Amino acid sequence: MSLFNVFDVAGSAMSAQNVRLNTTASNLANANSVSSSVEQTYRARQPVFAAQLQQALGKEHGESVGVKVLGVVQSDKPLQVEYNPNHPMADAKGYIYKPNVNVVEEMANMISASRSYQTNVQIADSAKQMLTKTLQLGRG
Repeated sequence: MSLFNVFDVAGSAMSAQNVRLNTTASNLANANSVSSSVEQTYRARQPVFAAQLQQALGKEHGESVGVKVLGVVQSDKPLQVEYNPNHPMADAKGYIYKPNVNVVEEMANMISASRSYQTNVQIADSAKQMLTKTLQLGRG
């Protein structure tokens, strides 16, 4: 793999981690929302990633394999149902519905995504430094 391919891989990984961070931020922003029905309740979302292996198989040996965001899926974990008949959003039976967002998991996910993003920035920077040093070899 050439150093130029490192930029492609690191760039696709940074884009994927950006999607992961945005999804986590959306989950955290809606973690304390309340609704009066199951259909209207926010559900946690998670991005789905894949290595672009099929694309790499069509290339010659030594080509880079990046990260592709296949989509964002909603969690199928059960919603939090709470009996609170005095709440203004309570349904006719007195229940309110809260998202299936686990704040602790989301914070861990955010830290992991942030560190992965930082690692890919460092990888791209190291590749840039190596290319610069390689060009400087020709000068002297």
